[in-house]
Amino acid sequence: MKIYGRTTSFNVQKVLWLMDELKIHYEHIELGGKFGGLDDEKFAALTPIKKVPLLIDGQKIIWESHTILRYLASKYGRDHWYSDDPYQRSQYERWMDWSHTSFQPSFMKVFWGFYRTPESKRNMDEVNAAVSECVACLNILEETLKESDFISGPTITLADICAGAVLYRLTTQGVTIDIPTRVLGWYESLKIREGYKKWIMSDFSELRGRETF
Repeated sequence: MKIYGRTTSFNVQKVLWLMDELKIHYEHIELGGKFGGLDDEKFAALTPIKKVPLLIDGQKIIWESHTILRYLASKYGRDHWYSDDPYQRSQYERWMDWSHTSFQPSFMKVFWGFYRTPESKRNMDEVNAAVSECVACLNILEETLKESDFISGPTITLADICAGAVLYRLTTQGVTIDIPTRVLGWYESLKIREGYKKWIMSDFSELRGRETF
């Protein structure tokens, strides 16, 4: 099995984290960013969107991070990672989609507007507005974490992978943001997991002030 994508991409990090959780043996090929290669003919033949992450499992080619997560959980996870019951799956998949359509876009506004923009070019009004959006997302998580230790129940699921990957960079890029109590407890429980420590909590300082991919 091969996974393509630069380690500094947190969409790639989500996949690497899950692969470690599932104890899957794989080859990781750095691609994109400073490594280049996204426009190479061989890679372009694998995916029409020319983006990472991309997974090759035997003869199967899978792209888009959350699609890869679902594929891996279905094929190699089972138990709490992938339920046979459609309703049970919907309980964590809705949070995957929420992360992708709400939490992650708000975070990206902060990350690109603050961390990846040189200080002299920052529009702090826009950054602060995006921080407020992130706080609203954290408050939503705070409410759902009243019911359980993880986002979608008593054990970790793909919901935690998707939202948890966002939280580290959100809180370590230099922007002041208050983390609600239950979210903080959940965050601490993620930080002791080996895959989270290895992939999500990895150095991303090479991206500071870098306005291009």
